[in-house]
Amino acid sequence: MAELDNTAFHPDFTAAQAQLPDRARVHLIKNADLTGDTMQTSGMTRREAVSGKTVGSEKLWTGETHVAPATNSGDHHHGEAETSIYIVSGNPRFVFHDGTGEVALQTEPGDYIFVPPFVPHREENPDPENPAVVVISRSTQEGIVVNLPALYPLKENPS
Repeated sequence: MAELDNTAFHPDFTAAQAQLPDRARVHLIKNADLTGDTMQTSGMTRREAVSGKTVGSEKLWTGETHVAPATNSGDHHHGEAETSIYIVSGNPRFVFHDGTGEVALQTEPGDYIFVPPFVPHREENPDPENPAVVVISRSTQEGIVVNLPALYPLKENPS
């Protein structure tokens, strides 16, 4: 049996096969290779895994977000992107404005959150000792982030 090369796209690829176009092969992104070279919001760190920049994706962005203990992110939205969030660890809250006031959704590991396009929100980690880690997927290949001065209710889609 051939020795596996964990840095290759596929352990059986020859050098010629490794030259396949990005969209003709499966990509492995190691945790150590995630990059922070993406749009950021105060109070959190985003690490990009799957994007147009990293693997040539055309319709998808996936990465991690880390919120330090006792920290809130800045208010923001993700433009036209739909956002799916999976809670890996911690108990972050997701806050948005419903037109009457702020609503906080309390989560725990294993929960999912869906954020529609253009909806202003923020992440909060009230835990004084433990960080919160989530995995985010968006329906665009770029990590769109629009930082805002405050939350406001989304009355209609601005697109």
